[in-house]
Amino acid sequence: MDKQSAINVASVLSEAMPYLQRLNNKTIVIKFGGNAMIDEKLKNSFARDIVLLKQVGVNPVVVHGGGPQIGELLEKIGKKSEFINGMRVTDSETMDVVEMVLGGLVNKSIVNLINHNGGQAIGLTGKDGAMIRAKKMQMTHTPSELESAELQATEIIDLGHVGEVTTINPSIVHTLDKGDFIPVIAPIGVGDDSASYNINADLVAGKMASVLGAEKLLLLTNTPGVLDKQENILTGLDSKKVKELIAEGTIAGGMLPKVNCALDAVNSGVKTSHIIDGRVEHAVLLELLTDEGVGTLIKS
Repeated sequence: MDKQSAINVASVLSEAMPYLQRLNNKTIVIKFGGNAMIDEKLKNSFARDIVLLKQVGVNPVVVHGGGPQIGELLEKIGKKSEFINGMRVTDSETMDVVEMVLGGLVNKSIVNLINHNGGQAIGLTGKDGAMIRAKKMQMTHTPSELESAELQATEIIDLGHVGEVTTINPSIVHTLDKGDFIPVIAPIGVGDDSASYNINADLVAGKMASVLGAEKLLLLTNTPGVLDKQENILTGLDSKKVKELIAEGTIAGGMLPKVNCALDAVNSGVKTSHIIDGRVEHAVLLELLTDEGVGTLIKS
């Protein structure tokens, strides 16, 4: 390493030091998904980021998705995926595939990746120890004025085994944190009827962050963050500003549920939420340990 390179490294470490001090012994919940889960280079940089955080005294908790992988396996077995308002219709057969992919293939591959990079990860689903209790998601459709009179009653849409979180028991996560393990959680919950439920990973990450009293919630996405109408990144947003951006249509489409999830978390006690660009190498460290960051910060 030449002198200038050494100076650059020292500068980076100096910039990171105040952030590391503030994050010492704090919990950070990270939703891992999008391109970061598919691109090999990004997967490895994510794993190294998580291991480094643990080694410097931060308690990372990883919640992961796996929609593309589920769709790929369903296609291989000849089962067509059906979506309603962005939610995968999940019958019993599809739920079996979801459990196989999320709780098995995807979860264990993330665990192996973290362990390969020097960490001690433990894979879980929300069913382990009844950690995530869930109920069937109720989605309704109210017909428009253009639809016939006989269809004017509000329709209940059956999504099958699609669920929403009712409660989270954090004791398993606390135990793993104390033992210097890194929890890696698949978003599958269990109902009072013992049925399994497929739950949106962003929602699980947000609820997990709230229950754990996390310092931060990070949602990795395939976009730079929340953008204004000129496509500039917006950051430092509070509840009032977010509501204004939603009302004027700046926040819309697929970004809307992520922003609402981030906002719900900070309104439930999480200090800050971050919607960050998972397509950037070491996005987690860049957002947490540098002044610039790589996404949108949302606060209460």
